[in-house]
Amino acid sequence: MDKKKIRVLVVDDSIVFRELIIRGLAADDQIEVVATASDPFEARDMILKYHPDVMTCDIEMPKMNGIEFIRRLLPQYPLPVIVVSIASGAVFDALDAGAVEFLSKPDMTIQQNLDNFLTDLAAKIKIASRAKVPRPKRDSMGQSVPAAGDWRHQVIAVGASTGGTEAISQLLQNLPPTLPGMVVVQHIPPVFSRLLAERLDQQTAFKVKEAESGDYVTPGSVLIAPGDFQMRLKKVGSRYKVVVSPGEKVNGHRPSVDVLFHSVAKEAGDRAVGIILTGMGADGAKGLLAMRKQGARTIGQDEETSVVYGMPKAAYEIGAVEKQSPLHAIPQTLLSVLRKNNKH
Repeated sequence: MDKKKIRVLVVDDSIVFRELIIRGLAADDQIEVVATASDPFEARDMILKYHPDVMTCDIEMPKMNGIEFIRRLLPQYPLPVIVVSIASGAVFDALDAGAVEFLSKPDMTIQQNLDNFLTDLAAKIKIASRAKVPRPKRDSMGQSVPAAGDWRHQVIAVGASTGGTEAISQLLQNLPPTLPGMVVVQHIPPVFSRLLAERLDQQTAFKVKEAESGDYVTPGSVLIAPGDFQMRLKKVGSRYKVVVSPGEKVNGHRPSVDVLFHSVAKEAGDRAVGIILTGMGADGAKGLLAMRKQGARTIGQDEETSVVYGMPKAAYEIGAVEKQSPLHAIPQTLLSVLRKNNKH
């Protein structure tokens, strides 16, 4: 019996782009484009008629933009959505509305760009078909802040992939900006890492920036690994800074969570806390285990609240996760761990 194909609805106002996706995905025997639509109203009719497993959706469209469409659609029809758009600045608004993945439109005059785009799109469709449509809980937790300490000696390391941009946002919005500095790897392309850092800097009380080599990890700051670069932690005296370099892909990723976590295990030891969030694959599992073996406290997101329970599951199964928590409870779990660490 043939394995059931992933049924895809393509929503874009450009007929040329719709045809490009149809032809490109036709080569993948796991995917079938069952319908296309030129605007959200036509898309709604196609959803009711064809019941697709995944929808790709542009942001800039006639009659209603893609963000508003996603926001209105998902409460009624919880469908995994991949945003495909040239509007890079609006991508995070779409993820905030409930999309699970995103991809930039390619320069269609360059064949290599098209080929890479279609390969990436097929991979993201397969991930999205197994993803849960996120329903973020945004209620403020009102946690007590840990007693003041010399946070320069401590560091919090975070790793995430699919669903991670919103998970990181939710985490930071529910934490006080008086914590040890954070270093973050989110699987993300160049440009988008800077946009993510700018968005989080505006949305949260933390000072967030895209990391550059030589940046120090300071209390209340968050350093986001730049897309297409590896980021490592380096101890300098009693403080920590980051080193950003091109490097090879690890576990298929650059930046890689494992690269960061292994460096944190080596440089910070028991002065670190590691957090692994939603994401496809196993990147970060071995690095988190190395951190735990060096005395770091480790936290993993649970299956129920993960958009894709891949990375947290892989880490949990090899014993890398000390405490497993739903996303909305991770801030309290982290604060509890820091309070205990602060007593030593």
